[in-house]
Amino acid sequence: MTAIESDQGGRGGRRRAAFGFIFAAALINSISFGIVIPILPNLIKAMSGGDTAAASTWNALFASVWGLMQFVCGPVLGALSDRYGRRPVLLISIFGLFGDFLFMAFAPTLGWLFLGRVLNGITASSFSTANAYVADIAPPQGRARLFGLLGSAFGVGFIIGPTLGGLLGEHNLRLPFLAGAGLCLINGLYGLLVLPESLPPERRPIRIAWARANPLGALDFLRRARGLRGLASVSLFQQLGFNVLPTIFVLYTGYRYGWTPRTLGFVFMATGASQIFVQAVLVGPVVARIGERGAVLLGAAMGSLAFAIYAFAPNGLIYLIGIPIYAMSGFLQPGLLGLMSARIDATHQGRLQGALQSLQGIASSLAPSFFGLTFAWAVRHDRTVHLPGLPILASSALFALAFCVSLVVARPSSGMVEVS
Repeated sequence: MTAIESDQGGRGGRRRAAFGFIFAAALINSISFGIVIPILPNLIKAMSGGDTAAASTWNALFASVWGLMQFVCGPVLGALSDRYGRRPVLLISIFGLFGDFLFMAFAPTLGWLFLGRVLNGITASSFSTANAYVADIAPPQGRARLFGLLGSAFGVGFIIGPTLGGLLGEHNLRLPFLAGAGLCLINGLYGLLVLPESLPPERRPIRIAWARANPLGALDFLRRARGLRGLASVSLFQQLGFNVLPTIFVLYTGYRYGWTPRTLGFVFMATGASQIFVQAVLVGPVVARIGERGAVLLGAAMGSLAFAIYAFAPNGLIYLIGIPIYAMSGFLQPGLLGLMSARIDATHQGRLQGALQSLQGIASSLAPSFFGLTFAWAVRHDRTVHLPGLPILASSALFALAFCVSLVVARPSSGMVEVS
């Protein structure tokens, strides 16, 4: 073996080890977030005197503010990771989550719990840094596959987390927060020992342009970068459309099909498992065969079709047919991230991912109100206009719009986008 081959093999081994940590971090973070999903509304209800209406209002406020924190803090963490490296930002965020879960576990009042949720939204913005890390360590032709694997880690976490949270929450509503804190502490200590830096000093900007390291600056960055603007709009349409499920899924399927919590648990599991299979197993070979543009178009088309099936399904059995079709929408995001990261040099990967995190924050802030109010209107007028799936049909239209825009903008770029 030559010295060059040895060095390449060594770098390949370090890349695999580094991605192994990022995958583990994404998995543990997703479990720690998912673990509070089944118990947070009940804890809010208990802390608001058992008033269901008040608890519903607080719960919506918690969700919107969490998305707002993503919108505000994603660009800041992205800029910090470009200037100081990915490793310190990731570790500070992970240890921040550890402290935040402890804070919420012992919050004495609803106001303190709300503050904890604000802190949770800030520290959760580290997901953009994880994506930037992947862009650093992977060659352009392999990024979509690794982004797909990273997405599967989130999928696994959101299957395990709510299940574990429900079991622990039956004993004590505070216990899942303590479990989330323990997982983050393990994750942080593991990273402190084994995680290498992915962005060498010579590839970092000299200083942070604070005027641009904010959500408005991040959106302006996407607007002015001609090679990113259209792809960013596709990402926004996808994020908005996706949010219909966490917003109204339980209410919609209960109203239309009479599904019990037990049935919902099985459907959640089937949906998550099919998405994991697509992202962990199929993304790599499919992107290798049809390219990142093809993956984006395929994902957008399948998402639109699946939501149309969900919206019009007359019974639960027809709804289930849409699950494997919806899983194929998982091709969209890895292909999109692959296209966008290939158009930006290493010194701005964090800025790009932070800007995309801001778009996700916008979607997470706006979608609950839009889809919730649309569903309420559809149910209220169900006798005159029988269309309870109206909000899901709106999501189908958003994915169709993403497909149409992608036909124009999702083409491989011949060079880097100029960044100012």
